[in-house]
Amino acid sequence: MFQRLTPTVKSLLIINIGIYFLDSVLHIDLSRWLGLKYILADTFMPYQFVTYMFLHASWMHVFSNMFALFMFGPLLEQFWGPKKFLIFYMVTGLGSGLLYSGTHYFEVHKLQVATENYIQHPGADEYSNLIASNRSVFNYFTPTNQIESSLYDHPNDPAVVEESVGFVSQVYQLISNIPMVGASGSVFGILMAFGMLFPNTILMLLFPPIPIKAKYFVAIYGLFELYSGLHKSPGDNVAHFAHIGGMLIAFFLIKYWQKKDKRFY
Repeated sequence: MFQRLTPTVKSLLIINIGIYFLDSVLHIDLSRWLGLKYILADTFMPYQFVTYMFLHASWMHVFSNMFALFMFGPLLEQFWGPKKFLIFYMVTGLGSGLLYSGTHYFEVHKLQVATENYIQHPGADEYSNLIASNRSVFNYFTPTNQIESSLYDHPNDPAVVEESVGFVSQVYQLISNIPMVGASGSVFGILMAFGMLFPNTILMLLFPPIPIKAKYFVAIYGLFELYSGLHKSPGDNVAHFAHIGGMLIAFFLIKYWQKKDKRFY
């Protein structure tokens, strides 16, 4: 089975899986320095646009990404050659990170403004409005509803008001410092490339176990990610716009290469 591995895909598999096990075994938490942070955070560094794509949050996360790379990457590398494939992998990962950072900026900035307004004017109704407008964020945290009830039951209790202010500030600090990690942007770029270059290849899905052409599979997956990103449900910690970013960058990069009709090495 492993004879089908091409050199670049093999190297990427070794690097990603190796870093994950290093992180897990030694408990270093590399995401503190190498994960992609909020662009206005004190811990943000430009190199994180590259390093984030080699980190993963869980064994299932790294498995799903590396399985997709293993399944679809070798054929693309054989088609393009190692250097062009590596360029594609890195560019889609960078583009994914940039699009994610853009959308993440607006989400976190909205939360920052709401947090600052609440700190200046705390109260039960103000707290409820804050939660309602940022429910996908606050539903992560257990005390959210408990604090809301306390504010309505004891609206003039300074300790309750102070607790709500501290909680809201803590949530903002946590959200603004959560790093994004994973090779998903590059992997979704690979899926887009496969669907564009080999559109009529038949893929067999696992759930449900039905055959589907690659072009339809990619289209459905892309629409699902777009819908999930625009209608993010509470508790959803998947960076859907990073996935979409990888697909978009892949689309335009392939169109550019096809227009130029030349190799980049």
